[in-house]
Amino acid sequence: MTTVALAGGTGAAKLVRGLARLVDPRDLTVLVNTGDDALVWGLAVSPDLDTICYALAGALDVERGWGLRDESWNALGQMARFGEPTWFGLGDRDLATHLHRTRLLAAGQTLHEVTASVAAALGVAVTVLPMSDHPVRTRILGPDGWLDFQEYFVRDKAQVEVRAVTYAGAEAARPAPGVLDAIAGAEALVLCPSNPITSIGPILAVPGIRAAIEAARAPVVAVSPIVGHDAVSGPAGRLMAASGLPVSAAGVAQAYTPWLGALLIDERDHAERAAVERLGARPILAPIIMRGADDEIELARRVLAAATEAPERSAVRAPSLPAQSGSRRGSEGAVRPPSIGE
Repeated sequence: MTTVALAGGTGAAKLVRGLARLVDPRDLTVLVNTGDDALVWGLAVSPDLDTICYALAGALDVERGWGLRDESWNALGQMARFGEPTWFGLGDRDLATHLHRTRLLAAGQTLHEVTASVAAALGVAVTVLPMSDHPVRTRILGPDGWLDFQEYFVRDKAQVEVRAVTYAGAEAARPAPGVLDAIAGAEALVLCPSNPITSIGPILAVPGIRAAIEAARAPVVAVSPIVGHDAVSGPAGRLMAASGLPVSAAGVAQAYTPWLGALLIDERDHAERAAVERLGARPILAPIIMRGADDEIELARRVLAAATEAPERSAVRAPSLPAQSGSRRGSEGAVRPPSIGE
């Protein structure tokens, strides 16, 4: 089954590993969020792209959920001696990836070309694509002004009150080569259990990607990143609440209405089934917490089964909820709650 997965970082990496065990690498494409990308010590860092590539290569530090396993931190210690900021930890081996990316970008290569180079060097057979070659940056409005996503998430540990979210540069961006063709040719479209606001949201904000999903015939299957009324990991719950979405499986379905076909939700969220159905998606109870390789493969199996069982859909043209109409906008064009900034 030709499968396209939209992915952020940590949670997505687990499901993508499972999918890669079940789907021929030639038939699996991962479209990755680059809204988290940052410039660190003058180097171009793409956290989600690297997490996905490291995971598929079997090189990811699974305890941390990011970076390379068996890492050392000598360069980080030296940078601290020079008075450089060290709140964004780059390991010594990980540093080589960013040096390689920065050099190739400076030489004129595009991000999708660089990503292909990194994946090939790591022995990754799956196609990994950035959502765009153009810079799109997720920014968070807090009480004291705008923050880059990594400042909010890593430096401030996601403890800042969120007043708005914007995807700076999205309106001028275009999908990376191969992205729209992959969506159009997919037999299954999978939304990984990533943050709907800051992982999947930036991908959908790139002009053309949402429309391609709406026009596709392939069923769309998502895995909820919410269990109970909290995120499995990270600040998804707080960001959903700040964006006017219920922190629940139904809130995830609402973020992807009206083109979501099925939503895998945790067995503990069985009471959410009716609310998900009212939003037009089929709720599927499943053990969605992935604690190891067996869990990853089993969840991937259920995702693919849901796609196989779903009827081919007609193209959807209606705008996704929550809508922007009537929302207030911040100084950077951000959509304030209740909208998420399409």
